[in-house]
Order: sequence, then C-alpha cells, then structure tokens
Amino acid sequence: MNTRWRLQLPLHLMIIPGLLIVLIFCYGPMLGIIIAFQKFNPAKGIMGSPLVGLDNFIYVMKLPSIYQVIWNTVFIAVMKIIAGLIVPLTVAILLNEMRREFVKRAVQTLIYLPHFLSWVILSGILMDILSPSTGIINQGLQWVGIEPIFFMADNNWFPFTLVLSNEWKEFGFSSIIYLAAITSINPSLYEAAVIDGADRWKQAWHVTLPGMAPIIVLMVTLSIGNVLNAGFEQVFNLYSPVVYESGDIIDTFVYRIGIVDAQYGVATAIGLFKSIVSFILLSTSYLMAYRFANYRIF
Repeated sequence: MNTRWRLQLPLHLMIIPGLLIVLIFCYGPMLGIIIAFQKFNPAKGIMGSPLVGLDNFIYVMKLPSIYQVIWNTVFIAVMKIIAGLIVPLTVAILLNEMRREFVKRAVQTLIYLPHFLSWVILSGILMDILSPSTGIINQGLQWVGIEPIFFMADNNWFPFTLVLSNEWKEFGFSSIIYLAAITSINPSLYEAAVIDGADRWKQAWHVTLPGMAPIIVLMVTLSIGNVLNAGFEQVFNLYSPVVYESGDIIDTFVYRIGIVDAQYGVATAIGLFKSIVSFILLSTSYLMAYRFANYRIF
C-alpha cells in the first residue's frame, strides 16, 4: 500500500491546483446562496444584511411576468433540444453518404467554424442579415412578393430566430458526435444490406439509424438537464425590450433584476430556484441515460 501511495503521490499533487480552483471559484461562491433569504445591502455585506426568510421567493412568485419568463425559457430550450437532435443527425447521415472524401471534409470544416465564433460577433452578423431594410433575407422575401419580416422585433418570430440561429452556430459541432457514432457501426452490416439489394437510403434507414440508436438516446436524455438553459449569451445579445414578451428568459430576467435594478436578494432567489430545478432535471437525465443507454459518469 505504501509503495502504491508513493507511486501515485505525484499524480495527487498534480490534482491539488485544479482542486483549489474548483473549491475557490465553484464551491466558494455557493455561500452566497444565503442572499436569497436576505434583504441584501452591499454596504452591510452578507453578515450585516437582515434575514427575510422566504419573502424574496414569495415576491418572485407574485411578479406578473415571471410565469411568461418561465414559459419562454422552457419553450426556447425545448425547441433548441429538438432542433439540436434532428439537424445534426440529418447532416451527419448526409455527410456519411458523401463519396468524395475531400468534399466531405471541406463541408464538415465549413459547418464547424461558426461554433468558434462568440455570440457578440454572430449577433452583429445576424442583425445585418435579418435587417428589414437591407438584410439579404428580407431582400429575398421581397423578390418573391413577401413583405419584410422584423425577425428581431416581432414576438411571433423572435423565439424561432433564436432557435434557428443557435442551430446554425452549433449543428456542425454536434454532427461530429453522430459521425463518430456512425464510424463504430460494423461494416459487415452494410455489406449484408447490399447483398440483400438495399440502396444507400435503405442502408441509412435500416443500418445507420439503428446503429446510432444508443448515442441518440444518450444525447436526448442528457439534454433534459438543459431544459431551463435557453442560452443567456445569445438572448442577451439579440433581444430588446420590444421582444421581452417572447424572448425574455430566466437568466436575462435575473440579470436585469440583480444587476440593473440592484435587487440582489430577489435575483439570487430566482437563480436558486432555477438551480434546484436544474439539479433535479440533470439527476433525472443521468439516471435515464444509465438506464436506457448504459451511460455512467463514475
């Protein structure tokens, strides 16, 4: 045992810096949860601010817009989850069917690039593309006789604009996961399908998709934990007061209440509520992933 400990001691010492960073920056700030139960005053600090019990939570539940914000968050997040399954899966299958390797790699690289761009950059690009007067999308609509659409200022269109723009940014990255799953399928299954007279589309339907079933189930179950994460950075850079009705999510709501309005206790209460629900959903998703896809963290 002592010999084993001496051999592993350098490895344990290497973990210490990372462990300290996690403790300081991840677990240390969790002490601030107490602000959710206080009428927090920055001048008095956590120790000097009076406790108010559950008053902040009661106040949040009485806010007229809170239920609309929760609905917006769930709706946008679920739409992103659905699009994040269908689009990358379809693209991965289509890329796998490409016969020219050079074209396949070129397309894969092009669709992968937006993943590395921040939403600050992409929001500027989207505002130019979707402009009702000079945007290329609305110019194309005008050519076919359709009136310009205010994608960034129309409550009917804004949630779908968020979903589509998010998918444009991320589907290339997600498709790599499904492409990796395709490479693990036994080639003899395709050979047997060819002998049985199956064309490439039937091979994709009867061999590729069933072979990808475990990773598809895993990705779906793990995404359940993100139901309350609709993407703060994207929404914050794209929304405006005009579309608060359909685009305001929990994270942006917390930002405005906590940072703009300086209601720190109320903002912390909303954040704590979201964290608890997210923890439950995340735990459920991992249990489902273990049960249906035999996926385990430990």
